[in-house]
Amino acid sequence: MAGGSWAYFDPEYETLSIRINPPRVSVDNTSYKDYTLVKVDSVNRHGILLEVVQILTDLDLIITKAYISSDGGWFMDVFHVTDQQGNKITDETIGYIEKALGPKGQTGDGLKNWTGKRIGVHSVGNHATVELIGRDRPGLLSEVSAVLTNLHFNVLAAEVWTHNMRIACILHVNNDDTTSRAVDDPVRLSILEEQLKNILGGGEDDENVARTNFSMGFTHIDRRLHQMFTADTADRDTEGSVMRVEADFPHFKPKITVERCEEKGYLVVTVQCRDRAKLMFDIVCTLTDMQFVVFHATISSDGPHASQEYYIRHMNDHARDTEGENERVAKCLEAAIQRRASEGLTLELCAKDRVGLLSEATRILRENGLSVTRAGVTTVGEKAVNVFYVRDASGNAVDVKTIETLRKEIGKTMVLNVKTDPSQNAKAPETSGWSKASFFFGSLLERFRT
Repeated sequence: MAGGSWAYFDPEYETLSIRINPPRVSVDNTSYKDYTLVKVDSVNRHGILLEVVQILTDLDLIITKAYISSDGGWFMDVFHVTDQQGNKITDETIGYIEKALGPKGQTGDGLKNWTGKRIGVHSVGNHATVELIGRDRPGLLSEVSAVLTNLHFNVLAAEVWTHNMRIACILHVNNDDTTSRAVDDPVRLSILEEQLKNILGGGEDDENVARTNFSMGFTHIDRRLHQMFTADTADRDTEGSVMRVEADFPHFKPKITVERCEEKGYLVVTVQCRDRAKLMFDIVCTLTDMQFVVFHATISSDGPHASQEYYIRHMNDHARDTEGENERVAKCLEAAIQRRASEGLTLELCAKDRVGLLSEATRILRENGLSVTRAGVTTVGEKAVNVFYVRDASGNAVDVKTIETLRKEIGKTMVLNVKTDPSQNAKAPETSGWSKASFFFGSLLERFRT
């Protein structure tokens, strides 16, 4: 309205309640023999549950039980946690939890989504973060890593997931030590972008179009992979193609139900499946990105099995009770659980970091007829650790002779550790973040040092 005026809005008002009532964190490491109790009380806001779960899982902690309540504008969480070996956590970890979840660690900004451009490679400091998604095929990761090697990019960290015949990959790269060119050289990045685009294939009008994206600033790598897959395969996941994947991963077939609670207006989501590391994170991440708020939840693991129940509403404060919406929630959760599921052979490789190491490892796997279903790459000092979940080109278990051939070829330049049937290990150790891989590799590094 002409001549009107707008009321003054203080940008700090949104965080006022958090500053007046800062989060309270209590870590009890003495009352219980078998686990550590972590309690978090805070003003409620969208995404806070994901933040808490994300911090706990990034510390490699196993959440055996959890109780969530956030009615009345106040968020209250209780977690029973252990380390990867099933022991109570150390004082050092307790200090980090209290700092990360306490008043100084809570900014009130929540977790943000970064939407990438359709085509692009973005430089962050001395590192470039490259996001790829496209149709999966045998040897694709080998081709991608070969392009990076030819252009003299070194892979510092990477995460690769495959699902529904699609592959999503995030790579953290920098230059090799022999060039003075900056990692954000627009010419090099343009060449990298074009070559990766050609490898991934797919045209602008192809429903299976490949994308090379970039993220603005820091984003949590596991959450970003979930977002990439959700945006790319929403139609496939909700139109029944997940049924084919279930045949490939029978041990990871979750049972999910979504029902309406008429009395309180909630959607009640129950999940029963084989327990594993990061299961709660994957579910909470998916619900949060689907704009659901978790009001109550009960999490429990009994041996190899997990049972989780969530009472949720949309952010607009009502539950969508249509049959189609309920099915969509169930299918999206099912897909999120299965993306991290891997069966077959696990290869852990450790060697001195150098440009072309990932290319060499994936080339050997490809030449021996192996297909990578999931992978994690990291560097710790001068050491590089690559972890691959592999199957043969037909999707079957890897032959013993192939394993021996791998030992002979890879063992010349790298320390190799082989694990069979990781699906039987319900809590296979995993970690996350840019500074470390999504796999537990401490013992392998010790072997390499000796």
